[in-house]
Amino acid sequence: MSTVANLSTPPIWQQSLAKAFRNVADLLAYLDINIDDLSEYQQAHGLFPLLVTQHYADLIRKGDLNDPLLRQVLPSPDELNVVNGYLSDPVGDMKASVSPGLLHKYHGRALMITTGACAIHCRYCFRREFPYSNNSTQRSFIQSTIDYLESNDEVNEVILSGGDPLTLSDQRLRELIENIANIKHIQRLRIHSRLPIVLPKRITDELLDLLANNRLQVIMVVHANHPNEISGDVKKAFHKMQTSGIRLLNQTVLLKGINDDSNTLADLSNVLFDHHVLPYYLHTLDKVNGAAHFDIPLEQALALHKTLQQSLSGYLVPKLVREIEGEKSKTLLITK
Repeated sequence: MSTVANLSTPPIWQQSLAKAFRNVADLLAYLDINIDDLSEYQQAHGLFPLLVTQHYADLIRKGDLNDPLLRQVLPSPDELNVVNGYLSDPVGDMKASVSPGLLHKYHGRALMITTGACAIHCRYCFRREFPYSNNSTQRSFIQSTIDYLESNDEVNEVILSGGDPLTLSDQRLRELIENIANIKHIQRLRIHSRLPIVLPKRITDELLDLLANNRLQVIMVVHANHPNEISGDVKKAFHKMQTSGIRLLNQTVLLKGINDDSNTLADLSNVLFDHHVLPYYLHTLDKVNGAAHFDIPLEQALALHKTLQQSLSGYLVPKLVREIEGEKSKTLLITK
């Protein structure tokens, strides 16, 4: 008598991720946008491949090449320009590497590069050229990471980053978290993820259960740049995380032509706070190769932040910061 293998069905979020857009022409056709010559767009795609979830694509205005969400994800001919001062590793990640997949820049916390995978490829990503193959916390490297953390008792917080840590399976996340929780001096687990914004189906009951049922204090830092990203499903994901005891923060990157006006930033802060997320950081652009067209002058960034301070309650104003290689913390940019 033969036995048929029982192949388990992947979770819905993994099925959705498998159907993400990976082709420039397919995405533009879906959005009813016609560009006669795609050759330079395809060249930019060759440098850093397009990846966009169906959820995110559905939030983009059809027929609008300048939609602020589309501009974040569509490969652009501007990425082909070589601009002085823009680098492959603009924040000095490689110099801060203390073991494969573990960065230790700042006192009290260490950052694990858990994976190179994401659910969406943001064109301004400061790790778009990061060498993930030998610099992520794969199973073969995990013991060296744990050994380092155990031997450095000044580290009380571990940050899961990537790529995007929430692209890992629940089983893989559970293994990582259990290893971290077994280190007595680690008190907090911080997860940096874009998935609650671009693939909110990832926030499952099973994920929340494994995050809630460990001794660590869990902080989720989501990444939203524009109020149009905060859909009804995203709001539901925020609510589920908040009711599970997860503290929610947001970080935003200041991007030319996307959110470089005070009304957009104020609207973003308000909608985030209304749904349990505290505006945390407003980053100036990390100067990575291919992203110069997103940058704005520092004077403009300071002026925007000053306007936010004048129009919003203090708790709604994110800190304006820049990451500078070699510094012991984010550099706070103060409006005078």
